[in-house]
Amino acid sequence: MVEFNENNFLNMGPLSGRISRLLKEKMTSKQSSNKNLAGLIKPYGGELINLMASDQEAKELKKNSFKTLNCSDRNACDIELLLIGAFSPLNGFMNEKNYNSVVKQNRLESGLLFGLPIVMDTDREDINPGDSVLLNYKDQELAILEIQEKWTPDKVIEAKFCYGTTSLEHPAVRMISMERKKYYLGGSIKGLELPKRVFTCQTPAQVRENLPSGEDVVAFQCRNPIHRAHYELFTRALEANNVSKNGVVLVHPTCGPTQEDDIPGSVRFQTYEKLASEVNNPKIRWSYLPYSMHMAGPREALQHMIIRRNYGCTHFIIGRDMAGCKSSLDGEDFYGPYDAQNFANECCQELEMQTVPSLNLVFTEEEGYVTADYAKEKGLHIKKLSGTQFRKMLRSGEEIPEWFAFKSVVDVLRAA
Repeated sequence: MVEFNENNFLNMGPLSGRISRLLKEKMTSKQSSNKNLAGLIKPYGGELINLMASDQEAKELKKNSFKTLNCSDRNACDIELLLIGAFSPLNGFMNEKNYNSVVKQNRLESGLLFGLPIVMDTDREDINPGDSVLLNYKDQELAILEIQEKWTPDKVIEAKFCYGTTSLEHPAVRMISMERKKYYLGGSIKGLELPKRVFTCQTPAQVRENLPSGEDVVAFQCRNPIHRAHYELFTRALEANNVSKNGVVLVHPTCGPTQEDDIPGSVRFQTYEKLASEVNNPKIRWSYLPYSMHMAGPREALQHMIIRRNYGCTHFIIGRDMAGCKSSLDGEDFYGPYDAQNFANECCQELEMQTVPSLNLVFTEEEGYVTADYAKEKGLHIKKLSGTQFRKMLRSGEEIPEWFAFKSVVDVLRAA
């Protein structure tokens, strides 16, 4: 059944001119009022979703008896991002039609863009549509899920469309095939409490409160410790032609589960906190995202842009090979180096955001960090240090050059 809304009504066919005009005027007025709310870009879909119950509502809900469904770390990330509106316009886990639409067309049934499906999974045969279940995570009661649909997904189709491959060498294909359970559940949720984490994650509403009104906000996404080249990259992004003079950067790392060999989120968080206090740059805002990485390349870029728009960002830095990954069998990349950039550029106008291409920066003996093209043109001497070399030096206690990594970050990594 298609939910009635103004968009559907306007597209149903001939209407009297007066009714059509009134509805269009109402929609235009609503969009205009939302667009400059607090001087920031409006959330995706026009409204910042908040699914948290009030203290009194939570107290009443907890009096009831529910079946309990235990959540994985990835589930907990999805639940939190749904509850706080980071996944706006979603107001719960996707139903089957929305799931299929996102898988095959990267769009919700409403027509709005969306990168990856958001679903709850289970093997339980005793949980079915019509049930209300308590979502439990590490002895915390996170939310009540009103199950509206339960189905067996075609995970081969999901893998092929979302990740471009069915190979188990891809971490997300391996995840949906071997970690996610047999059934997917769709339905609305009501939040009781947010997951307790070693790092504090601000909600979109909280981040928006501290962003400058009427200025551009450039989002920088990462899942690794920030090194010198990263810092140079996101500070220089403020000099891009399409960024306002008084714009700021929101450094917004993901601290949820990623690839198996990535540094744990709790450790990455410590490096970010240390660096934030060290640089103390008023043009840089720091916050953390409890997001579970899928390494989905183009689809992941779209997902991150939607999330960052909900946090108040107008621009998004797209790095070379963003959210890419390699086969653990032959080392081949699953995506081309510019696939994510190209796809993001196709979507950015509809998202009302702008992309900022990642500069290919290199460190030179003569002039420090410059673009690779400039270094080549001037014949400068480039210094290189691979990630593999860095990890080896880190383990062996060798001195890490400060042009590559901040000493404070290295100290945290070594202590961990």
